[in-house]
Amino acid sequence: MLIRPGVAAVILTADGVLLQRRDDNRLWGLPGGAVEPGETVRDAIIREVFEETGLDVEPLRLIGVYSDPAHHQIVTYPDGNVTHYVSTVFECVIRSGTLTCCEESLELAFFPPDALPHDLMPISRVRIHDALANQVGAFVR
Repeated sequence: MLIRPGVAAVILTADGVLLQRRDDNRLWGLPGGAVEPGETVRDAIIREVFEETGLDVEPLRLIGVYSDPAHHQIVTYPDGNVTHYVSTVFECVIRSGTLTCCEESLELAFFPPDALPHDLMPISRVRIHDALANQVGAFVR
């Protein structure tokens, strides 16, 4: 098993929270992905959001760090590789760009926080809930 740092973005606008329908599991989730070797988590979240949505964002605050295997932090890929992600989640604001899908994003949409899709990844629901709590300190889950 490989342990890998990951990042995810909670992007809240007047239209709701931005979600992507992922190509790997067909579920809705937050934009994000793996931190590349030599990359900071800040640079990783900016890159991942741009790659998956076409949007340039700025991280505003740390929501939390997530590693609990009970919340989809261990992923088994089709090739048999198993990765345990330790994910840093940021609230981000859109600075520019045009919402655009990529090969990893089948669909992109904004959802009101009180009307999230039923097929939302469980960990994304936890992270959105944590973001909306507006807690001063970061969550560690």
